[in-house]
Amino acid sequence: MRLLVVCLGNICRSPMAEGALRARLDASALAGRVQVDSAGTGDWHLGQPPDRRAIACAAGHGVDLGSLRARQLQRQDFDAFDWILCADEANLRDAARLATATQRERLALYLPWSGGQGERAIPDPYTGGSDHFEQVWSLVDAAAERTVARLLHHADSGIIGS
Repeated sequence: MRLLVVCLGNICRSPMAEGALRARLDASALAGRVQVDSAGTGDWHLGQPPDRRAIACAAGHGVDLGSLRARQLQRQDFDAFDWILCADEANLRDAARLATATQRERLALYLPWSGGQGERAIPDPYTGGSDHFEQVWSLVDAAAERTVARLLHHADSGIIGS
């Protein structure tokens, strides 16, 4: 199973989601069985590390994002990943423009896909303060926990019985 988390610039939300998901997966029975990556729909930050506030927030929760580097979503990602999970509706629309009709079936908003109730979008903390990054961490960590449960217990995960 391969999961790609997508946001706008790949320096805040998607690297935080990638880090939270990797940490939750590594602590589960799925360790080593699910690959996770992140990307952005825009190209402004290519090759840059995550925002320093995202790195600090994740570090405060025991997760190191320092080795991650921003990259842009590419057409070939739709063949390389089982699911492309977007932070918000704008990211979903931008990603859908790159995908074929068949590939769009594996494109979703991350929070609802993970089984979250209520919030559909991960808010962009870029123009906010540390409290905004903590809010995002709370959302992506809860989504990561639900994702592990989904992959362990749902027949559509591709992992059941493997």
